[in-house]
Amino acid sequence: MPFGARVSLAAGVLILLLAAANVFTATAIDPSLQRAEVLAGMAAVGLMLVAVLWTRAQPLAPSAVELPGIQSLHIEPSLPSDARTELAWGSHQLLTATSAATILVAWDGLVVMRRGLVLQGADQELNQPERFEPGAICARAREQGQLVSLVKTALYPGRYEFDAVLPDLPAVMVYPLGQRGWVVLGGWSERCFSRSDERWFSGWSERLRTTLETKDA
Repeated sequence: MPFGARVSLAAGVLILLLAAANVFTATAIDPSLQRAEVLAGMAAVGLMLVAVLWTRAQPLAPSAVELPGIQSLHIEPSLPSDARTELAWGSHQLLTATSAATILVAWDGLVVMRRGLVLQGADQELNQPERFEPGAICARAREQGQLVSLVKTALYPGRYEFDAVLPDLPAVMVYPLGQRGWVVLGGWSERCFSRSDERWFSGWSERLRTTLETKDA
């Protein structure tokens, strides 16, 4: 509960207790006392209601999940230098400016970049071409041609398709790179990505798609 909400709740409870003490210690009950008690009760309930609404308006941010893996970076060395630079720059911005824990880029079925947290064994396996097997959620992102954001992966039965990125990711964003790939961004906690994060992620993914398509031109 935010500090302001706690203060409002405490004030409401205090007024209610004082009003009750005032009634029990009164020597006579007259209309003026009754009016005062009603007003005090309304004020107390109002302050407690403010505390509840305040808490709903400013919910506590979910705590970060302890995810497995080690920090690592792999970019496919066969890519042109401008594509590698774009991948390095964009992934660095996403991992430092948002609540992202890991990022994977797949192009033509192959993983061309992993960055952030990766599984212990996967770091050595990246010396060989690694394939990315998309599932229903990635297919939906491609079909719609837009971002798919899973703010709480526990609510989605198909979340296991992202275990290849990192197991038990609490939040995931997927953006299709046309018909040829995807960018998958995993977060540290549930509901950790803001609207501005989504816009920035979508814009950079479109720029990356253009860069990767240009290398084949």
